[in-house]
Amino acid sequence: SAPRCYVNKQLLDVRVLKGEPAELSCTVSKHEVAGTWFKDGLKLTNMDGVLFEKEGLVHKLIINKVEDIHAGKYRFEGGDIKTEASIFVEDPPQVDKVLLKNLTSVPTVAKAGQKVKIKIPFEGRLPIRATWLKDRMELVDDARIRVDKTETFTMLSISSSERKDCGDYQVRLKNDSGVLEINLKLMVIDKPQPPAGPIKIVESSANNITIQWKPPKDDGGKPVQRYIVERQQVGKNDWVTLGETPRSCTTFTTNKVEQDTSYYFRVRAVNAEGTSDALESDEVKAVGKASPGAPDPPEIVSASKDTITICWKAPRKTGSSRIVGYIVQKRKKGTMTWLPVNNVPIADKKLKMTNLKKGLQYEFRVAAVNAAGIGDASEPSQPVFARDSTKSPGRVQDLKVSSSDSTSVTLTWKRPEAKDGSDVKGYEVEMRSSKSLNWTKCNNLPIEMTTYTVKGLQAKGIYFLRVRALNDSGPGEAAELEACIEAAPPVVSPRLLIDDTVKSFLVIKAGNTIRVNIPFEASPDPVVTWLKDGLPLSNRAKINTKDGTTQLLIAAAEFADSGTYTVELQNGLGRRETFSFEVQITDIPQSPGPIQLEENVPNTVTVTWEPSPSEKWESNLYYTVLKRESQKGLWHVVGDLIYTNKFTFTKLIPGRDYYFRVVAKNSLGASDPSETVQPWSIRKPKAEFQVKPQKYRGVNQNQPPRFLVPLKPHVVTTGSECHMSCAVGGHPPPKITWYKDSRDLSNDPTYFCTNDFGVCSLVVLGVTKHDEGEYMVEATNESGRAFSKAFLTIKGIS
Repeated sequence: SAPRCYVNKQLLDVRVLKGEPAELSCTVSKHEVAGTWFKDGLKLTNMDGVLFEKEGLVHKLIINKVEDIHAGKYRFEGGDIKTEASIFVEDPPQVDKVLLKNLTSVPTVAKAGQKVKIKIPFEGRLPIRATWLKDRMELVDDARIRVDKTETFTMLSISSSERKDCGDYQVRLKNDSGVLEINLKLMVIDKPQPPAGPIKIVESSANNITIQWKPPKDDGGKPVQRYIVERQQVGKNDWVTLGETPRSCTTFTTNKVEQDTSYYFRVRAVNAEGTSDALESDEVKAVGKASPGAPDPPEIVSASKDTITICWKAPRKTGSSRIVGYIVQKRKKGTMTWLPVNNVPIADKKLKMTNLKKGLQYEFRVAAVNAAGIGDASEPSQPVFARDSTKSPGRVQDLKVSSSDSTSVTLTWKRPEAKDGSDVKGYEVEMRSSKSLNWTKCNNLPIEMTTYTVKGLQAKGIYFLRVRALNDSGPGEAAELEACIEAAPPVVSPRLLIDDTVKSFLVIKAGNTIRVNIPFEASPDPVVTWLKDGLPLSNRAKINTKDGTTQLLIAAAEFADSGTYTVELQNGLGRRETFSFEVQITDIPQSPGPIQLEENVPNTVTVTWEPSPSEKWESNLYYTVLKRESQKGLWHVVGDLIYTNKFTFTKLIPGRDYYFRVVAKNSLGASDPSETVQPWSIRKPKAEFQVKPQKYRGVNQNQPPRFLVPLKPHVVTTGSECHMSCAVGGHPPPKITWYKDSRDLSNDPTYFCTNDFGVCSLVVLGVTKHDEGEYMVEATNESGRAFSKAFLTIKGIS
């Protein structure tokens, strides 16, 4: 006998986007095979957009533009050949490309108080779930914010926008075919907040008052342009504008004051959107004539059993008039009572005192006097005994420089030898530059330690330094040395040292610590600023910057910590260096919801499930579907990397029991499974005993479908019922499918379809404007197919 024909290449399942072309092809072993194509068990004939081609041994079914009606199981038969596959039509959510570019590339800007409406029309297979998120948290309706969702668009409405509405928004459109995520930014601009307080009084005198404040914490989204300063005299109602300062200046001095008069001051910030509320000061008084400040502590010139001589310098603040003299006071060391030495101010800055008790230890202080009165008294002098002078202390030993940098020198030394240093009361340090012959004291009070740091020196300078020991007789012999100051460190522009250890994207499990170290170099030390999504960090974030590294630390990460973090360096050179990285807070997903099973296509099962709650915060979540064929069998993966909530399994064997489970997964692991409890099976057809009849050539009674009574147009008012019917003939009895605007209504519960012996009806309960459109009935059997169309018009109730 001749060899049988067989299939070299089987049909393969095809997944295709709606509107795209699709092709099924198989290769047989013989040229003479004609072949027939079937869809869902019905023989295919010529139909719009579907072509049948044969090229040698290859048989093709070509669909120019795939629509929902083309989804299903296809079979090719030819002689003893049979092969089949399915076409799955994917129609994910889509948004107009121009609109999408406008939404994502340019922020939406609104003024505070204005209404905001962001409408996003979309297309795709229904139902489409639309979700709005702000800063990765789902938006819910409240008194101001509303999210509208229809079958054709979703819209965010904010009745009166506020600054807190600023941020990153995400729109997630999802259906059975895929997910579309749209990221957009909303900016709300407003007048600034009041300047940050409190108002500080930098200086208050009889003629001037200087105040200081801080910039507002929120500039309203527009930079502050200037500050307005006003003044109100206590007891009056009118505020007087004193002037303005540029945005870089947060201090203001006014001479429009009267002595011994109290005032209130207030400051407002101004940006392009308006003027802030005012920051108001406490009561401020313009003082009367200023008395002198306190002089430095007086110094002991000499001491004996009968007399003590002291001297002092004029105070740095002389007050509002010249100094006319000084008042000197004394007290015994250890007591609290100061006694006057002179009752009449003396003009000289030196005084020799007598009438002292021999052997007692005294302290002295001095106050300056001007036309306003007696000023503040100085700090006490060093204690001094009323006795004949003892031997001056010896010279300090081993004076040396222990360390130095570009602005300071640290000196160390040892006490004088025991015979010369037993009564040492302290030390004094003096310095002079190589360009001067005058020595300057570095310390006002005696130093008790044997080390001292001289600060405020010039880089690359040469200085002479000396140290003396002190006792009751005065200073001893000086020990002197020369010191060269180091050069100032080179000026280095801020630069971030980003290497492989610094990641641009971090995935952190919720509850774990976020710790990011960013190394840098700069000289002088830069100002380091951290931001999250362009705003200051929360109080939970800790920043530590030292030794060329700045660290971000958040002890227990929360989902709200997800976002874009930016570190910014800036120093006096004016150059700014930034680095941004993304942080994604995630966790092991929660379990998916209950599973449902349906046999939409013969010998297949469609598994659907409720999404895992973790989808709200996990954008990279996907699902794995597993099955087993008995209650105690092993689980096998049948679908992985599924980003929808639906999966169709096509390799069912009639008569077997199947169990299914679904697991949600992300980069951290898998959730607990959601499982079916009852087994799923397809009834196995019973084998029937058949008697093979004698072969005879009979009359072919098959008839293609035809419409005995076609559909008629209907005009229906909103809210009423609509009955559409027709009569169909043909043998075998045709299969009836209803369509609205080319959409299959078979699985739509909104429509009720019946077929009673060829009389086919479609009932629509409570019609709405959405039901208006073109309806079509398709009748198919093995001999062909037929169509009948009619239009349904909906009128509103007048």
